[in-house]
Amino acid sequence: MREILGERRTNGKGNSRGPGAELREAALLCARRWRWPVLPGAEARPDGGCDCPRPDCVVPGAHPLDPELLAATNDPRMVGWWWRVRPRSPIMLATGGKAPCAVSLPAPAAAGALDELDRGGAPTGPVVAGPTRWALLVEPYEFPELGELLGALERVPSSVRFHGAGGYLPLPPSRTGAGEVAWAREPEKRGGRVVLPRVADLLDVLVEAGLSAPEPGGRLAY
Repeated sequence: MREILGERRTNGKGNSRGPGAELREAALLCARRWRWPVLPGAEARPDGGCDCPRPDCVVPGAHPLDPELLAATNDPRMVGWWWRVRPRSPIMLATGGKAPCAVSLPAPAAAGALDELDRGGAPTGPVVAGPTRWALLVEPYEFPELGELLGALERVPSSVRFHGAGGYLPLPPSRTGAGEVAWAREPEKRGGRVVLPRVADLLDVLVEAGLSAPEPGGRLAY
């Protein structure tokens, strides 16, 4: 967190002033240290709903609203301003392009997949743990590349989702309508960049895990 200490303001007891200081610091860390494009998302209400205009929102507190996704940036001045005026907004990562992509699946399946990957010695990167779904961040991929990989598989369950160009994910310490988002595995920076695995190195294990633990019906929860 050293990169953003200059942004912190403390009271006499050493606590950050104002609501949402942790979110602002985390958003600035994403922008400054990791160079990830982020933007504030729609906020989850205390009742688990979303403050967006859609009464039937399927991802409350887990999607962009205003500004739209194309506004995502790693400019710390813009990011700092956003969270000064919207201190409780979740942090949304715009996936794809030069930013990480992701593969997400139900939490129990993801935990089992990580154990299997560890046993096989496959490298894993950052893992975002939501209350019901986990997302493994991977190197940026193009959809034609992903299509070839998926085309070689017999079946891909709907419980496994892919977050590429034009996609997004809530990042810790955001709160969505389903609950808190945290790091199951935190980003590690090496050689000036966050270490990310290739999707091809994880796909077989993630799909197999998704087949063995299909997601229950209902809202899409992150």
